[in-house]
Amino acid sequence: MKMYTVRFFSTSLGRASLASIGAMVVMCCFALTQQVNAVPSVMASSAAITGELA
Repeated sequence: MKMYTVRFFSTSLGRASLASIGAMVVMCCFALTQQVNAVPSVMASSAAITGELA
């Protein structure tokens, strides 16, 4: 018996699962656009420059 059929998605649980999948796709796309637009900043510590050990 297959769970993911047209009959499953016609139930309220199936519609909720589709809404959840849609929300995750939107959230991932939003997060990706935020990462693409972000400018990376490189910061070096003085310990890394002089070669000191912690």
